[in-house]
Amino acid sequence: MILSGFLDTLGAFVFVTGAAFLALGGLGLVRMPDVYNRIQAGTKATTLGTLLVLVGTALIEPSWAIKLLLIMLFLMFTNPLSSQVLARAAHRAGVRPKGDADYLSRDMEDLT
Repeated sequence: MILSGFLDTLGAFVFVTGAAFLALGGLGLVRMPDVYNRIQAGTKATTLGTLLVLVGTALIEPSWAIKLLLIMLFLMFTNPLSSQVLARAAHRAGVRPKGDADYLSRDMEDLT
């Protein structure tokens, strides 16, 4: 009974921490200057936030842990890949980063 109360409290703390990361990721989408920074802020913060929310849920409801673990694995594989595809599509569409930080073009020029 004491362990259950501790896991519920720890789960709630982890859950709220994940929700805070999700909120900061949303704020980053609004505040960042260009599409590449927005992709970065959105992907990293929402991946961590969602993982923490799922871990918190698994601590509160241990019977769901296997299903939540599978969701976490799927999320860890798809989120970084989708952000890379979005950044590549933006670069191919001619969207330039703000400032002089177009490292991808320099790398592509070195290959030719």
